[in-house]
Amino acid sequence: MSKLSIKSGKGEIILRKSKTLVGLKTEESVETKDQDYVASELLHNLGGFNVVSLNTEGGSVDDKLDEVREKKEVETGTHVYFAEGSNKPVIPTGEIYIVFYETVSENEQKVVLEEFKLEVVERRSKDKLVVKVTPQSPNPLKVANALQNISLVKIAEPDLDIPLEEYAFIAPEDDLVPNEWHLENNGFVSDANYRLKKGADAKVVSAWRRLGNTGSASVTIAIIDNGFDTSHPDLQQKVVKPYDLWNQSTKLTQGDPRFTHGTPCASVALAASNGSGIVGAAPSAKFMPVSGTSFSLRATEDMFDYCIKNGADIISCSWGTTDHNYDLSALKEEAIAKAARQGRNGKGCIILFAAGNDDLDYINFYAAHPDVIAVGATTSQDEYASYSNRGRQLSICAPSNGDWPIIAARAWWDEGLSWETGQYKFWRDGRSRGEKYKHFGGTSSSTPLVAGICALILSANPDLTAKEVKSILESTADKIGSPSDYQNGHSIKYGYGRINADKAVAEALRRREVVQPPVEVAEKVTKGQGLFQFDVQKQEGRGYGVQIGAFYEYGNVLIQAEKLQRQFGQKVVVNINELNGKTVYKVVVGAFSNKNDATSLASRMKSSGVDGFVRNLADLV
Repeated sequence: MSKLSIKSGKGEIILRKSKTLVGLKTEESVETKDQDYVASELLHNLGGFNVVSLNTEGGSVDDKLDEVREKKEVETGTHVYFAEGSNKPVIPTGEIYIVFYETVSENEQKVVLEEFKLEVVERRSKDKLVVKVTPQSPNPLKVANALQNISLVKIAEPDLDIPLEEYAFIAPEDDLVPNEWHLENNGFVSDANYRLKKGADAKVVSAWRRLGNTGSASVTIAIIDNGFDTSHPDLQQKVVKPYDLWNQSTKLTQGDPRFTHGTPCASVALAASNGSGIVGAAPSAKFMPVSGTSFSLRATEDMFDYCIKNGADIISCSWGTTDHNYDLSALKEEAIAKAARQGRNGKGCIILFAAGNDDLDYINFYAAHPDVIAVGATTSQDEYASYSNRGRQLSICAPSNGDWPIIAARAWWDEGLSWETGQYKFWRDGRSRGEKYKHFGGTSSSTPLVAGICALILSANPDLTAKEVKSILESTADKIGSPSDYQNGHSIKYGYGRINADKAVAEALRRREVVQPPVEVAEKVTKGQGLFQFDVQKQEGRGYGVQIGAFYEYGNVLIQAEKLQRQFGQKVVVNINELNGKTVYKVVVGAFSNKNDATSLASRMKSSGVDGFVRNLADLV
């Protein structure tokens, strides 16, 4: 039995016997690794066995294992296996989970068990048993394989154990991360003699630790601005569906020193964790650059419609106007409202605007829109940034300059800030941290910081609506400043407080656990299951999705498709085929060109209680 095909879980695995490793279970007082027949011990307690290599002295592992099984201290010995394409050792524990067909009597079940000398460990129902092999039984994999071919047995799955990875979260270690005090403020600037206020930050690193990652690659942040350097190492691998409103093409306007603003804004939100430079608040998120800001009604409609149609989850805008001659018209307000309510398949795009840097008692007119998250600025001392506009529509504030600035990416054509001396300067203290970076600030910086945190919130709970995300941000913010600054929980300077990414992510996770039960599958459709509207389109046989099951009842397919589409916001693909003379429908969620995107969706679905496996759509054709 060099190779054996075994049904396991929702698929089938091909196992090959190891030529060097075995599993031994010895008396409690005996250390396996100390025995003279053991060359080395690889793993301790895998499926109740210690995985070792034996001193075979030129013989086969089969012969040596038979010999070792006769040792008085050895209770059980088993072969070790490897699945095709994997380097993880597999141990059969000796238990087998059996499901008989409903019509099989207990006497018939007993005949099957006696045939293979199996002992019942647990009877879970009339048809479901857990059994184990005895010394008189064949190898448990051989038994399971044989049982799978008996007409009385519906399922026979051997219990297998493999070593699992321990997913300890390691925060990004890009070389400028210690300078990014807005993510985690330790009370000092790492490369300058300057004191900050410890804890005066957005709690982003804590949010990463809570998530166990830096967010999901399934979340897309659109930055609407000018001057995107898509060749920047922190941005170039993240770009999806770029668009330039000025030239109506996917080729972005670059090289004009008047327009460099979009590059640092994007980096604060989502700069990649690639080992060098900075990282954004959501370094795993995708980047949709939409170039060409404009007050024009047509352009306003175009920019937000583009984001809706091309899958933007979050829209960050660090621009606007406070000129009373140019307040927003009803049609402009409608264009923003449309994105906030129709984007993300009806859950709404999360839209953020900067409050503005004019030190005014009212905020940017775009930011004042009721569907927008209006973002003000605070400093590295956890104080109000004096330039940040104030107002009753202010939602939240977030760390930026006003004391010590933020580090952000710099476009290759950026000529820097002109100072009184006529010199061009990128760094407040004159100390360079690299030619691809610069100091940055204003509400232009605090806004994409909050956009990145919104991406972490959606990573924690992708089914939140735009309104729910805004509510979470406001309800979990830290009330900094004086208590007298707040009336009914709101301040015209701080909004509902300084953003706390960790608390926001915790609340998003809590709502996922409370609100979203696992998808239930009806055994059989009966009267009154619902009315469905659907649009059938041909799906090409390429790409990847997540298969959740196969169904005989077409009504169940409709019920599943509606639930899955609503829950995960992805298209549902159905394969129609024949199995044992009956029509069977295989249901697949998503149709991605990239397998990693399907894997990410499968993980998201599993965390919501829906089991599935990544499927190549070509295999279904």
